[in-house]
Amino acid sequence: MKIATYNVNGINGRLAVLLRWLKEARPDIVCLQELKTTSDKFPIKQIEAAGYQAIWHGQKSWNGVAILSHSLPIQEVRRKLPGDPQDEHSRYLEAIVGQMLIACIYMPNGNPYPGLKFDYKLKWYKRLAAHAKTLLKHDVPVALVGDFNVMPTELDVYKPEKYIDDALFRKEVRAAYARLLKLGFTDALRTLYPDDIIYTFWDYLRFAWQRNAGLRLDHFLLNSHLAKRLRKGGVDKHVRGWEKASDHAPAWIELGKPSSKK
Repeated sequence: MKIATYNVNGINGRLAVLLRWLKEARPDIVCLQELKTTSDKFPIKQIEAAGYQAIWHGQKSWNGVAILSHSLPIQEVRRKLPGDPQDEHSRYLEAIVGQMLIACIYMPNGNPYPGLKFDYKLKWYKRLAAHAKTLLKHDVPVALVGDFNVMPTELDVYKPEKYIDDALFRKEVRAAYARLLKLGFTDALRTLYPDDIIYTFWDYLRFAWQRNAGLRLDHFLLNSHLAKRLRKGGVDKHVRGWEKASDHAPAWIELGKPSSKK
């Protein structure tokens, strides 16, 4: 079972890139972020022609999340993170895919720090932690997947000293991410590669891609049911070098079959 996450940075403008990668990588489940389109303009016909069914939650110009499945049935559970009825951002989509609960996440950026956007980000992390704690109580396979807009450690950023007061690396945000792990989640890629430099994002400016001046922003958080099935993982870094590519590259993990033991 191959699960991937990809911040597409505008699905319609980069549809050719997405379809090319889907054909090449053949993930079973894909979480997409930053669709940057309204729900009625989501390219479902092209996605279905590529062999995927999908659910999605769009928003004009900004945000937007989707979950794609190659063969497993998708049952939408919710399209809004609980905890703030006034929050209209399309940043969360939760579904049962096969026998797993998948949450597709596009965490707020939070810049500039300090400010209201940073405060909103911390509140969003707090809401996510509260909901994640509830999900864990169901004792089913759970994966929180997507763009968390955080570099959890100094190993996840090419130049840590540059980002001390950036909302992606502020100590408050890293602490909020760490609290998610303490609830009972495993950071899949860092578990597989504890000492490796892994990036999933390279800015368009200052030749960041060419210099490998990257950040690890896209994560897979697995509960114990899925963590024990974790086998492989990686980043399709080469996709970032394609023409008209997103500033993120697709990341992925592979899970083994569930144990038949009761």
